[in-house]
Amino acid sequence: MPKEILISQEPQEKRVAIVSDGVLDEFYIERPQDKTIVGNIYKGKIEAVLPSLGAAFVDIGLPKKGFLYLSEIESAFEAVEKLAPAVHKEIKKGEEVLVQVVKESFGTKGPRLSTNIGLAGRYLVLMPQDAGIGISRRIEEEEKRRLKSVFAELKLPKDVGFIVRTAASGKAKQELLRDANFLLKLWKRMEKIIQAKKAPSLIYEEYDLNLRVIRDSFSDDVSKLIVDSKEEYYRITRFMKAFLSNLTHKVELYKGADLLADKDIERQISRVFESKIYLKSKAYLVIEPTEGLVVIDVNSGGFKKKSSQEEMAFKVNCDAAVEAARQLRLRDLGGIIVIDFIDMERENHRREVLNILKKALSQDKAKYDILGISKFGLVEMTRERVHNTVQTMSYSTCPYCQGRGKVKSAVTMSIYALKELRKFLHGKNLKEVSLTLNPALIEEILKNKDALRQIEHKFRARINLVSNPIAHIEEVKIS
Repeated sequence: MPKEILISQEPQEKRVAIVSDGVLDEFYIERPQDKTIVGNIYKGKIEAVLPSLGAAFVDIGLPKKGFLYLSEIESAFEAVEKLAPAVHKEIKKGEEVLVQVVKESFGTKGPRLSTNIGLAGRYLVLMPQDAGIGISRRIEEEEKRRLKSVFAELKLPKDVGFIVRTAASGKAKQELLRDANFLLKLWKRMEKIIQAKKAPSLIYEEYDLNLRVIRDSFSDDVSKLIVDSKEEYYRITRFMKAFLSNLTHKVELYKGADLLADKDIERQISRVFESKIYLKSKAYLVIEPTEGLVVIDVNSGGFKKKSSQEEMAFKVNCDAAVEAARQLRLRDLGGIIVIDFIDMERENHRREVLNILKKALSQDKAKYDILGISKFGLVEMTRERVHNTVQTMSYSTCPYCQGRGKVKSAVTMSIYALKELRKFLHGKNLKEVSLTLNPALIEEILKNKDALRQIEHKFRARINLVSNPIAHIEEVKIS
C-alpha cells in the first residue's frame, strides 16, 4: 500500500496521519487553544538581560516571556558559501528586537527564541538577515553538487541567504526560482509590517497544521492526500494550485462516515498512548517518558523461536530498533532518550543494532544525536523537542494519583489512619469520635479489630467508622 496523508477536520480539532503501507508513521493534532507558535515571528521588547547566561527575556505579547540566547546560531545545514553570521549587537532592557519562535513553551518555561529569522518555503528557507547559501545535510553528495551549480545560475539578491531543503532534491531551476521569489516578496511585505508595528506584536504567523504538513511532507512519493471536510478540501486545493500545482490531482475529498476509522488508523492512533508496544515476534517495548528523560526498555516477551540466547537477543533488538525509531517520531518524544536493548555478547551484533537504529532514525525530520551503544546494550541519544507531544495535548495529570501512577495501599493507609486517630485523641477528653474513610480502608481496619479496641480503651472514647465511597483512598477525616 502506498504512502498517504489523511486529514480529519473537526470544529475543535485538526488531525493529520501520515500512513506508509497501511502503518501509521506520523500523527499530529492541532486545536485552536493549543495552536503552535513555532515559526512565528514577533517584534519583541527586551524585558531583562542576563549576562551570566548570555541570554535575555523578551516580551512578545504572550503570557510567558520568551527566552533568547544572544549568541545563538541555529545550524541545520551545510554551508556552500560561507554564511556571514547575523550581527548581534549588545542589547539592553527596553530595546526592540525581531525574533522567531524555535521551541514551544514547556511547563513553566517560556518559548525559546532566535534572532536568526528563517522563512520556510516548499524547497527553500529564506534567511533575510544572513548572506550565503546552505544545503540540507540529508541530500546526497551528487545532488548537492547539482544544486550548487543550479543556485549559481539563479540571480538572487546577495544580501540575503538561503537554505536548500531536502524537498528540493531533484527539482528544476524554475521551481527553485519560483520558491525564492515568493519568499522574497513575503519578506518585503514583512519589512513594511515591522516598520509600522510597535513591540510587542506578531509580524508573521506560521501556517496551520494542515498546510504545514502539505508544505513539508507532501512529496512525489505520496500517492494521495485525503481530507474529510469539504471546506478544508477547497482551501487545500487553492493552496496547492498556488504552490504545488503538479500535485493537485492527488487531493481527494472523502465522503464516507469516518476517514481514520474506515482506514483502520483510529485503532493505531489509540496505541500511541500505550506504554507497551508489541512487535510481530511477540517481544515488546515499554516506553516511559519521565520529567528528565525518556526510557525505552526492550523485552523478549513471548518470543518463541528456537535459537540461542544471543541470536534471540539480536533478532529482537533489530526489530526493536526500527520500532523505537518509529515510536519516537510518532509520539514526537524529545530530550534525553535511553534505549535499553537486551544484552548481547557479540560486538558485531551490537554494532549492527546501532546501525539499524541510525538508519531508521534517518527518516526523522527532528535533529538527533546518538552517543553509541554500551556493552550492556544501552543507547543514549538526544532528540530535538520543538512542539508539545500528542500525549501532552491529549492527556492531563490524573487527579486521583497526581501523576504518580500509584496510590498507597489499603494496608498502608489503614495503619496511617489509626496513627492519625491516636494523634487526634492525645491530650483530649472526648467521648465519641468519627473516622471517615474510603470503604477499602474500613474493611482493612476491621480485619484486625484489636488495634481499634486498644485505641478506644486507651483514650476511653467510642470510635465510629464512617464509610464514604467517594473519599480518596489516601484521605483521612477525623471529627
